[in-house]
Amino acid sequence: MAYHDDIIKAAKDNTFFRQVLSTNKYSQVVVMALQPGEDIGMEVHHLDQILVFIEGEGKAILNGVESPISPNHLVVVPAETEHNFINTGATVMKLYTVYAPPEHADGTIHKTKADAVAAEAAEHH
Repeated sequence: MAYHDDIIKAAKDNTFFRQVLSTNKYSQVVVMALQPGEDIGMEVHHLDQILVFIEGEGKAILNGVESPISPNHLVVVPAETEHNFINTGATVMKLYTVYAPPEHADGTIHKTKADAVAAEAAEHH
């Protein structure tokens, strides 16, 4: 299904840890909000992921290499890359990400990181 919206506004307005905005056969658009000190969690996907940071300060870790991230940074995470993103700032970090192909069920909303962790644990049982 086609999706057309102001992605910067959607990312800034999002208060949930993870919210799927659009899912298609080959890609998915998700907005995220990381609280101060919160991280996405070290993970590896069997797909490509592109992240664009809108608000906040933090660091990216890709295959053990740390780099600072701030608004307007784009990070490309190729499939099979171990990665994590950490909010090291004092304010909420806002971003949007594109998974290709989709990673989450269409319509997924995880209000908090704890909700996301619980949902992922349930998927693997």
